[in-house]
Amino acid sequence: MKKRLIKQYAKLIVNTGANVQKGQEVNIIAELEQADFVMMLVEYAYKKKAKRVTIDWLDDRLTKLHNKYQKVKTLGEVLEWEKAKYQHRVDVLPVKIFIESSDPDGEKGIDQQKRAQAMKLRYPIIKPYIDQMEDRYQWVIAAASGKAWAKKLFPDLSPKKAKDKLWEEILKASRAFEGNPVANWQEHNARMSKHATFLNGLDLVELRYKAGNGTDFKVGLIPGAHFLAGGEHTISGTYFNPNIPTEECFTTPMKGKAEGIVYASKPLSYNGEIIDKFWIRFKDGKAVEFGAEQNEELLKEMLNMDETSGYIGEVALVPKESPINKAGILFFNTLFDENASCHIALGRGFNMVIPGFDQMSHEEIIAKGVNDSLIHVDFMIGTDDMSITGITSDGREFSVFRDGT
Repeated sequence: MKKRLIKQYAKLIVNTGANVQKGQEVNIIAELEQADFVMMLVEYAYKKKAKRVTIDWLDDRLTKLHNKYQKVKTLGEVLEWEKAKYQHRVDVLPVKIFIESSDPDGEKGIDQQKRAQAMKLRYPIIKPYIDQMEDRYQWVIAAASGKAWAKKLFPDLSPKKAKDKLWEEILKASRAFEGNPVANWQEHNARMSKHATFLNGLDLVELRYKAGNGTDFKVGLIPGAHFLAGGEHTISGTYFNPNIPTEECFTTPMKGKAEGIVYASKPLSYNGEIIDKFWIRFKDGKAVEFGAEQNEELLKEMLNMDETSGYIGEVALVPKESPINKAGILFFNTLFDENASCHIALGRGFNMVIPGFDQMSHEEIIAKGVNDSLIHVDFMIGTDDMSITGITSDGREFSVFRDGT
C-alpha cells in the first residue's frame, strides 16, 4: 500500500474527522500494532496547532491477562488517578481519535461475565464525567489495517498482501483511495445532509420494517426528534465527522415504543467475539426474547448489562447501494458493517437528535424518550428485500425503503 495514500488518510482523520482546532488537546486510542500510523496522526495534529497529544495504547492480549488474573473488584475499581484523568478531560475537552484495528476474535475465550460485572462497578463512577463531556467535544472513529484482522478477512492471502488488501478496502470505504479525500467528504456530507433534511420534513412518528428473513417490527419515534447524517456540531459549534466511513441517516426512537421481531442480517463483533445468526423480539420497547446460533450467552450478557440495555437507542437507514455493501466484504467490524446495512442499536440513545437539547437537563432529555444505558451496540438488520414504511403524525403512510433502498 502506498504510504502517500495512508498519510493522506491520516490527514483526513485529523483535519476532517476530528477537525482539530488550534490550542486543543488531542487523545488518540489505538492498538500497539499501529505505532507508525499513530505517529502520522500525532504529527498532523501538531501541524493543526494542537497543544498536546496523548496516546492510550490497547492490546487484546493485555485485556485477556487482566481479565484472567484480576478479581472482579479490582477490575471494577476506578482509582484516584483515573478520576483525576477523567476530570482533566471534563475540564479541557480533548479531541478523541479512536483507531479500530483489532482482531475480531482477539478476545475469544475471555470471561465475559466477569468483564460485565466489572463494567457494572466502573460505569456508575465514570458516567458523571462522560455526561459532562457529552456533545461538547469532537471525536472520530476510523480504522487502520491490522495483521490479524486482515487475515480474518482474507485468509487465502499472505499476511502482507492481506494487510495491504485491507488497507485498500478501508481507504475505498473512507473515500480516501481516489481523488481529493477532503473534497470527497465535503460532497458526501452535503449529500447526506439532504437525505436527513428530507426525512425530517416528513414528520414521521413510526417506522415499520418487513423483510423476507422474518423481520416484522415497528418502532415509535420521538415527536420532533431529528434524523442526522454525515457530520455533526459540538454544542459550541465546531463541525466534525464522528465516523469515517459513514453512510447512515439515523435517529433515536422513543423508549418503550418497539414491537415485533428482528433478525440480524450480518454477524456482530462484540467484546472481541462474534455473535451470529441471532434474533430479538421486542415488546413494549424492550427485548423480551432472543436466540443465536453462535454465542447466545454473550448476547444474553449484552441484553442484561443494565435495566435499559434491552431498549433501543438508535435506528439507522442505509441503502443497499452503500459502497461498503457493494464491496461485498464482511468486515467483522461494526464501524464498517453498520454502514453496509440498515441497523438498530441497543442501549444508549443520542441527546443531539432532540432540538434544544443543549438547554435541557439530563432528566429532561430522558423524559423526552431518549434511552440511557451503559452500552450502545449496533447490529445489522438490512436486507436486499427490506421495506420500511413511515407513518406520519397525521396518519399517512410513506414508503421510506423499498427492496432495500
